[in-house]
Amino acid sequence: METQILLWLLAALLIALGFAGLILPALPGIPLVYAGLVLLAWADDFVYVGWITLTLLGVLALISYGVDFLASALGAKKFGASPRAVVGAAVGAVVGLFFGLPGLLLGPFIGAVIAELTTRASVRAATHAGIGATVGLVFGALLKIALAFTMIGVFVLDRFL
Repeated sequence: METQILLWLLAALLIALGFAGLILPALPGIPLVYAGLVLLAWADDFVYVGWITLTLLGVLALISYGVDFLASALGAKKFGASPRAVVGAAVGAVVGLFFGLPGLLLGPFIGAVIAELTTRASVRAATHAGIGATVGLVFGALLKIALAFTMIGVFVLDRFL
């Protein structure tokens, strides 16, 4: 019984950290959510949630990486950003962590603009690309949050139905 409670607490911590990681790029959000769900299944000795569901959740976790990449790339492409601007937006997001909420909001934009300025002379084009890369990163984060809730929903449905 004590082991089960410990597993539940650890699973809740991993899931909470996972949701934080969906917003903060320093934490691997979806893998932490997945690890927490595996621990919850383990706490019940895999009686209610088995390997088929856990495999499906693992596939959803893998899909999240593709979604993140595609959202960033499509947002950047739609606004004419170079691949360097997408990388700059990601770096800007990480650096922005150290500056609180304003850094999280402005970091990707500033990073993308600076990176884009290394390939283009036009400030206007770099700003436009920065907006596109940032929109792509935000859209990717929103899609990952949706996938995390989907994973939890699948788990809860399998556990209680």
